[in-house]
Amino acid sequence: MSSLVQSVDWLAIAPPTIAAVVGLGVLVADLFVAEARKPLLGWIAVAGLAAAALMLLPLLDADRSTFCLVGDTGVCSYTADRFTLVIQFLVLGGALLAALLSVTALKDSGKRLPEGEYWFLFLSSAAGAALLPASRDLATLVVALEVASLPAFALVGLRHGDRRSSEAALKFFLSSVTATAVSLLGISFVYAATGTLHLARVAERIQHVDGQLQTLAQTGVVLTLVGFAFKTAAVPFHFWVPDTYVGAPLPVAAYLSVIGKAVGFSGLILVTVVALPSYADVWAPALAVLAALTMTVGNLGALRQRPTRAYSAVRLLAWSSVGQAGYLLVPIAAAGYSDDPERSIGSTLAYALMYGVVNLGAFAVAALAGRAHRLNRVADYRGLYAASPLTALLMGFFLLCLAGLPPGVIGLFAKVTVFAAAVDAGLGWLAVVMAVNVVIALVYYLRWTALLFRAPEGEVATHRLTAPLTAALALTGVLGIALSGAPQLILRFTDTGLF
Repeated sequence: MSSLVQSVDWLAIAPPTIAAVVGLGVLVADLFVAEARKPLLGWIAVAGLAAAALMLLPLLDADRSTFCLVGDTGVCSYTADRFTLVIQFLVLGGALLAALLSVTALKDSGKRLPEGEYWFLFLSSAAGAALLPASRDLATLVVALEVASLPAFALVGLRHGDRRSSEAALKFFLSSVTATAVSLLGISFVYAATGTLHLARVAERIQHVDGQLQTLAQTGVVLTLVGFAFKTAAVPFHFWVPDTYVGAPLPVAAYLSVIGKAVGFSGLILVTVVALPSYADVWAPALAVLAALTMTVGNLGALRQRPTRAYSAVRLLAWSSVGQAGYLLVPIAAAGYSDDPERSIGSTLAYALMYGVVNLGAFAVAALAGRAHRLNRVADYRGLYAASPLTALLMGFFLLCLAGLPPGVIGLFAKVTVFAAAVDAGLGWLAVVMAVNVVIALVYYLRWTALLFRAPEGEVATHRLTAPLTAALALTGVLGIALSGAPQLILRFTDTGLF
C-alpha cells in the first residue's frame, strides 16, 4: 500500500511562500512596533518581495512539481515550469516596484492609510498572484485567484474618510464577486462532467464526455470563460476599471494594472489552452471577438479623456490598460487556431512583460507628479521637461513604448509579435482591427508626450523625488531601455514549456 504522506518541494513553492510568511510577519510586527517606526514595515515588505523574486533563480533550469496524486506523480497541483516562472517574475517584480511607490504614498498619506494592514494585504495579494500560475488544478486555481483578489478589494478602499476610495472598492468588489460566482458555477459543471479538477485530466476526459453530459460540459466551458473575462477586464466587463483606479491609492492602481492583469491572463491561459484545448472551437472565436471589442473600447475611452478633468492622467492610464488587455487577448485567441499554441502564448507573455515594465514606469511618474498636483490631470504635465528634464524624458519614453514607437523599441517589438501571432493563426481581420487601434492609441499617447515638452503655463512646479520613487523610476527606465536594445531576450525568456 502506497503512503499517503507526501514530501513537499519547498524550493518550488518558495516564491509565494516567502511573500505570504513576510506578510504575516509584518501583521504581527505591527502590533509591537512604535508609531514612529512604522515605516520600517514597508522596507521589510520590500525586502520580502525581493527575496521571493530571487528564489526564482534556482528554478530557472528546473521543471519541478509538488502536491501530486498518490500513485500518479505526473498529475500535480503545483508546477514550477517556465510559464510559471515568467508570470511569477512579472508578479513579484511588479509588486516590488509597486511596493516602492507605496513607501512614499504611505508617508504622504498623513496616517490615512494604516501601514500594518496595508502591507499585510499587499503581500497577501502578491502571494496569491504568485501561486496562481503554478496551479494545475481548478480548486487551487480558484483559491489562488481569490487570495490575490480579496486583499485587493480592501487595499482599494483602505484610505480612511475617502468617499471615492469606498465607492471604487465597492464597484471592484461587486464585479469581482460576480466573476468568481460565474467561474465557480462553470468549474462545478466541468467537474460534474469530467470527475476531476486537475487540468491535465480535464483536458483528456472532456473529449469523451457521455452524450447526456455534453450540454453540461459545454455550459461549464462558457461560464468559466465569462468569469475569467471579468477578471481580465475584457469588454463588456470593464466598467469598474477607471473608477477603481482613480479611487484607489495610486500604487494600488499601478499594482492592479499589471499584477491584476497577470493574474487574470495566466488563469485564462491555464483554463483554455491547458485544460480545454479540445474546446478551442468555442473559446478561440469568443476570445477573438472579446479582444477586438476590448482594444477598441479601451482606446476610444482613452481618446475621449479631457486633459483638464480631475484625475484625467490616471483615468487615461486606466482606459489605456483596458486597450492593452485587448492586445494581450489576441495571442490567446490565436492559440486556439494555431498549430503552435506555445508560440502564441509566448507572444502574450512577451507583451505582458513589456507592458508591465513601462506601465509601472508611467505610474511611477504619475506618483511623482501627484505629489505636486493633487488632482493629477494630464494638463498638469505641461512643461514637465522644464521642471525635471530626466523625469519628462522617462515619461516620454514610457508613453512611446506603450504606443509602439521608437525609441520605445520594446513596445514596437511586442506589438509586432502579437500582430504576427494573429496573422500566423489566420486571424487577418483581428490583425486589421489591432492595426487600426494602434493608430487610435498613437493620438492620445503622442498628445500627452508633446505636452511634456511644451512651455509651462505660469510658475514651474517642483517635483520632490524620494529614494523609493527614484529607485522605481531607475529600475523601470533601465529595464525599458535595456530591453529596447535587445528585445529578442524577452522571446527567449518566454519560451513557455507548457506543452
